[in-house]
Formats: sequence, structure tokens, C-alpha cells
Amino acid sequence: MAGDPPRRRRSDGRLSYALSNAPADTSPERLAWLKCVRHFVERTNQDAKTEAGWADLQAQKYRAWAHHLVLVILVTWFVAQIKLAWGQTYARDPELACQLAVEVLPALSMANVRELFRAVWPLHQLTPAEARRLVVKHLVNRARATSSRLQAQQRNRAPT
Repeated sequence: MAGDPPRRRRSDGRLSYALSNAPADTSPERLAWLKCVRHFVERTNQDAKTEAGWADLQAQKYRAWAHHLVLVILVTWFVAQIKLAWGQTYARDPELACQLAVEVLPALSMANVRELFRAVWPLHQLTPAEARRLVVKHLVNRARATSSRLQAQQRNRAPT
């Protein structure tokens, strides 16, 4: 959570460096905290790409890209709200953490939320006949769109 102090990390003795545009009088503790929270921003971006479909878009127009991005942002926000509610409702068991020899049990992930939704909203499985009808419908619609576009191009080229 924003504002929380970073958790202590285990180190293998290697040093790492980071550049910052923070003011020169920024405390080392604040710089360390900022470096640690960056991981969560990067993790959120990675989840948006892999779990929410941000990387799956193949848009040809800016408007389609913008709409897809808005949907990804809404999904990511919705999942964040679910994760927050889950964390407040179901406390992590300290005994289980002790049994597993970990400091902190993992939080609910975006992949976990996706699996929960798959369980409560299973996708309808198409029969082979339904699948064929759906493919034919899409092919006919694409052919109509192509025909319409070609006719419009011919009208625009025709001398007046």
C-alpha cells in the first residue's frame, strides 16, 4: 500500500544503483522507499499486459487502441478493488506462513481473480454447428464490409 514502509529484503550482498530526479535533499529512506514501490508499478503493468489483455490488442486505429486501453484500465482497477476487499475480509493466517517458512503469505493476484470469475461464470461451449454458423456469419459480414468499402472507393474515384 502507498505510504507503507518497504519490507526488509534479503540480499545476496550485491549492490544495485538507481538514478533519480528527486531533489538533492531527499532522505535516503525516502529514496529507498521509492525504489521499492517501483516494483509494484511494474508488476501492475505486467499484469495488465498478461492477465487483462493489454498486450493482445492489434488495433489499426487510435480510437480502437484508446477504447481497449480504457477497458484494460477498468479491469485492472476492478481487480484491485476485489484484491483489497479480499484482503480485508480474509486475513492471512500467520500459522500457515510459519508452516511454509515464509515471512508473509502472498496476496490475491490478478490471475487468481480471473480463475475465480471463470469458476462462477463459465464460458458457453459452442457445438460444432454453432461454431460453423458463427464463423460463416463473421465471414459474410467481413465480405459485406469489404464490398461496401470497395464500392465507396469506386464512387470516390469516379469522375464527376
